[in-house]
Amino acid sequence: MSELIRNRYDFALIFDVQDGNPNGDPDAGNLPRIDPETGHGLVTDVCLKRKVRNYVQLIKKEQQDFDIYIKEKAVLIRAHEKAYEAIGASELLKGEDKKRKGGDKVEEARQWMCKNYYDIRTFGAVMSLGINCGQVRGPVQMTFGRSVDPVVTLEHSITRMAVATEAEAEKQQGDNRTMGRKNTIPYGVYVAHGFVSAYLADQTGFSQEDLYLFWDALWDMFEHDRSAARGLMSTQALVMFMHNSKLGNAPAHELFKRVRITRKDTSKPPRSFDDYSFVIDSEGLPSGVSIVTRP
Repeated sequence: MSELIRNRYDFALIFDVQDGNPNGDPDAGNLPRIDPETGHGLVTDVCLKRKVRNYVQLIKKEQQDFDIYIKEKAVLIRAHEKAYEAIGASELLKGEDKKRKGGDKVEEARQWMCKNYYDIRTFGAVMSLGINCGQVRGPVQMTFGRSVDPVVTLEHSITRMAVATEAEAEKQQGDNRTMGRKNTIPYGVYVAHGFVSAYLADQTGFSQEDLYLFWDALWDMFEHDRSAARGLMSTQALVMFMHNSKLGNAPAHELFKRVRITRKDTSKPPRSFDDYSFVIDSEGLPSGVSIVTRP
């Protein structure tokens, strides 16, 4: 593992979607998430972290120190058991009171989980239920993504020329036509903000290598997450404000104001990122703060 990070970072992730559903709401029939007061589109932090996890799992293929704790079909307590076996304390797993399992080995188990699971040392995790591996506050935190402008949600009728069962085929007398619905937005540019704490990185072992992998994930995660539901979804820009200290040299909200995305022509609806003006104000930066961008 490479050296731990020594700088605080604040970052803005700018991404867009065309003819797709960036983050469906299961409580609203999988419609795109919307702020009902403003009409702005939303993408949850959980959704974005899921894509980061999937990217790391794809690139690192669960190699040592880069396994993923929260992954599809995972049974989390099995990872806790693995931790206690790895530190030579499997005898503590015996007994009736699961909430108290671990004893004085909880901190050692917590450190093992941080070392072996990328998403734990990055985002943190609550691992105190059942077999106790403690709690981890991750150094990387992200906000919801919010669209720059209000978005329009569309509902499309779709047809499948097949049915699932013989009974359905007989009922339709061989027509075998199934109707469905698909929800999209024509176009939207979203901005999510994030923060990287060097102090919390010290506690979890989050390293420079981990940080570079995280930046790569934010840049490329949509390229490996294609589906009919998400349409053309892409990272358009990643703006990183690097502080020359662990504590930081300026408030994050003031730095984020330097990233400005505005419509070029408000008389027509936007349909591509080229319809927006994207400006980063680098004049008069606070002392000790520098800007790194992709592309």
